[in-house]
Amino acid sequence: MANWSDPQTGAYVTAGAGADARDAGLRSYMLSVYNYMASGVLLTGIVALLFAKSGAISVLFTLQETSRGMAYSPSLLGWVVMLAPLGIVLVMSFAQRSLSTPAMQALYWVYATVMGLSLSTIFLAYTDTSIAQVFFATAAGFAGLSLWGYTTKRDLSGFGTFLIMGVVGLIVASIVNLFLNSGPLSLAISAIGVLLFAGLTAYDTQKIKSMYFYVAGTDMRGKAVVMGALTLYLDFINMFLFLLRLFGSQRN
Repeated sequence: MANWSDPQTGAYVTAGAGADARDAGLRSYMLSVYNYMASGVLLTGIVALLFAKSGAISVLFTLQETSRGMAYSPSLLGWVVMLAPLGIVLVMSFAQRSLSTPAMQALYWVYATVMGLSLSTIFLAYTDTSIAQVFFATAAGFAGLSLWGYTTKRDLSGFGTFLIMGVVGLIVASIVNLFLNSGPLSLAISAIGVLLFAGLTAYDTQKIKSMYFYVAGTDMRGKAVVMGALTLYLDFINMFLFLLRLFGSQRN
């Protein structure tokens, strides 16, 4: 019978019923991650759509004329809502050991809700049809990339540093473009953003899969599920937004 090494202990054990149980546990773990991630994306979309169509969006964003035309500018409360997700992510990342699993789950749902409020302007800037088309295209691409990251035998850890450095560079370029208002640079940022988060989707999926072998049977498993879902959620949302900027049809 085949042998495998337990990544927690380094000991070799005989594959058999134990290996089957381990595979079942991994599938259950990954299914939980995907369920949380998909539910979070769905919650964000529903909140964004309802908030945009209700007219209450004027509390957070006001339509103003800029050098590039009319655009929605955040009010003081709008800035609070836009920055709140960053604060929640920082709390979940650095305080996860001291937080309980229910607290982590609650923060995740709050995060998805606040993101919905923050992203509600896309329903006013782009047509509903183009948003739906880009969403389903993103979902198809995400599913394929995540499946590849889950099943590939190739170690993707070496790409992690490159991808993270790319995201940092992307953030810097986006900040610079706030002052330059360059259309070509904006398109380049969006195209590179799609590629980076496509790569991160596969990389993060493999990383989340590997994490299972360290949290299985511990009280960290539930927290790892939530953090894994948050990671894939961010990959999906960012890829969707960059694709929307590239291919979305703006309202007249």
